[in-house]
Amino acid sequence: MAKHEKRVPLGGSERQPRTGAREVGVPDPNERIRVSVLVRPRSPLEELASRKEMGSTPPRERQYLTREEFAARYGADPADVAKVEAFAHQHNLTVVEASLARRTVVLSGTIAALSAAFEVRLANYEHPEGTFRGRTGPLMIPSELAGVVQGVFGFDNRRQAKPRFRQAQTRGGTFRAAAQGGYTPTQIAQLYNFPSGVDGTGECIGILEFGGGYQSSDLDSYFQQLGVATPSITAVSVDGVQNQPQPGPDSPDVEVDLDIEMAGGAAPGAQIVVYFAPFTEQGWVDAITIAVKRQPAQAFRDLDQLGICRGAEHLDNASDSDRRAVLPGRCGDGRHRVRGLGR
Repeated sequence: MAKHEKRVPLGGSERQPRTGAREVGVPDPNERIRVSVLVRPRSPLEELASRKEMGSTPPRERQYLTREEFAARYGADPADVAKVEAFAHQHNLTVVEASLARRTVVLSGTIAALSAAFEVRLANYEHPEGTFRGRTGPLMIPSELAGVVQGVFGFDNRRQAKPRFRQAQTRGGTFRAAAQGGYTPTQIAQLYNFPSGVDGTGECIGILEFGGGYQSSDLDSYFQQLGVATPSITAVSVDGVQNQPQPGPDSPDVEVDLDIEMAGGAAPGAQIVVYFAPFTEQGWVDAITIAVKRQPAQAFRDLDQLGICRGAEHLDNASDSDRRAVLPGRCGDGRHRVRGLGR
């Protein structure tokens, strides 16, 4: 691949200035960052059954791919990954990870080297919702990679969503109680006609979190008061973000605990895997692809299906093809459900 060959814009990578943001400088060119390069699948994802088709088929009659079958059919082609690796080496970038199952090549380098490789200008911005590193315009790639690369995530680290939880309002220094006193997870499950006589044994529930954390002792106390056994809970770090509780009145721990309590209260026999990721576009993409492609030996025997309840809409800087590429929630053996938080 010639270093000075023809360049073309990466489809769907065009980015407009963020409304209300003001450029305040440029990032340190020597700062090292990582980007996740998503490559095309071996076979078109359109071949997978649509959500409507799957929903119209009774669960016992549905046909699912195993994790290995999905990776073999819809994972990356080694030849495509090799092209991305060659491109990286020509631009003095480090290949941190190359995963056929995730269809992802993680590259590391200085901001100067990565900016030159993709012909992008980065800048620091101030915005009422916080500062961030961003870009405008498209990313440029060699024509040989056109159609091979479907997305590059990590140049822009703006937050992708907003917290939706609200603290109770106070009157005269006291919290107002909910009119009905609230509902327990088991009561909510009953209201939604959740199947009785089952507790989720053999299932795995994945939860995506973007900040905060949980303390096992708090969850043990909650489930003890609820009268159910504490489920098996495992925290998985994505892009360096850990399970890190942040006590305080506006702490994201509120949602983290609530998500686990709701899932564990309704299905105490299920195994719960909590993925902690950065609150960025790259964090969303990496968390989802890791959850989908995580090997059973690293996770659980039954971690084989991804179903997104909500959250994909927050990839507001990804193209429709990118969203489909990282949200293939129509494969596996039906036992893994990942909940994307509306935050």
